[in-house]
Amino acid sequence: METNNVVPKRRALGRGLEELFNNEVLDYSTVEEKIINETPQDEIVKIKLSELRANPYQPRKVFDQKALEELALSIKEHGVFQPIIVKKSIKGYDIIAGERRVKASLLAGLDEIPAIIRDFNDTQMMEIALLENLQRENLTAIEEANAYKKLQETLTLTQEDLAKRLGKSRSHITNMLGLLTLPESIQAEISNKNLSMGHARVLSKLNNPVQQEELATKVINEGLSVRQLEEMTTSKEEFTRTNPIRTHQPTFNEYKYLQEELCEKLGTKVKIKKNKIEINFVNNSDLNRLLEIMNIASRG
Repeated sequence: METNNVVPKRRALGRGLEELFNNEVLDYSTVEEKIINETPQDEIVKIKLSELRANPYQPRKVFDQKALEELALSIKEHGVFQPIIVKKSIKGYDIIAGERRVKASLLAGLDEIPAIIRDFNDTQMMEIALLENLQRENLTAIEEANAYKKLQETLTLTQEDLAKRLGKSRSHITNMLGLLTLPESIQAEISNKNLSMGHARVLSKLNNPVQQEELATKVINEGLSVRQLEEMTTSKEEFTRTNPIRTHQPTFNEYKYLQEELCEKLGTKVKIKKNKIEINFVNNSDLNRLLEIMNIASRG
């Protein structure tokens, strides 16, 4: 197939993204699939990798090198299975969706990649980049929190509405956004995985940044558990909190506590009732994300 940088007829985004954001639950896979399925074969063109530029609204700053190398091996053997989506810019093209495929193609030694060119405004570029990463990539906790914040501001949603649209629990959204109130030094430790989400949640409930940093250092140096940190900050009056931290409830309320823990661990709604555990997921990509967290291999 010859390189072709001119699309016979440039199409606008169409109703794909419109429909996506009018749905009750936001689903990136739906809009990407819609764009690809509705694009005639002769409008899928080959674009030189050297002409591509990363989406400026891409929330992911660090890509897993091992995962990129594995994808590169697959591309060497089978080629790029799914075209990327791009927007024409003054010089070359901005990547809307598929930056991992671009990076892996470069590692595989390719010069060009199949692409679909669509017209996006800046808001749409940001929204689709955030959704792709939230639903397909393993973002760091801080990257995920920033993605939630941008989506909330762009779509003018309350935390509760955002949780519903993303198929997440309200407490998960609240706790993730709470991370952005922490000092930058603590956010860095979270990104480096020196502090867990559980530790971060407890620290984010405190009002004093100095106390937060001192406790973060203590957790890292002494290997304190989340429960130990909770007990330390709730039992001593010198720690001022935005809201009381929920500690272990009596036996009759055990399931509620476990539900909250599972919601935090999995980043989605979880219900425990009548000896059953119900775990919500948005789509197959979100299901695979949950399976990875639970260390279960997918056969799909």
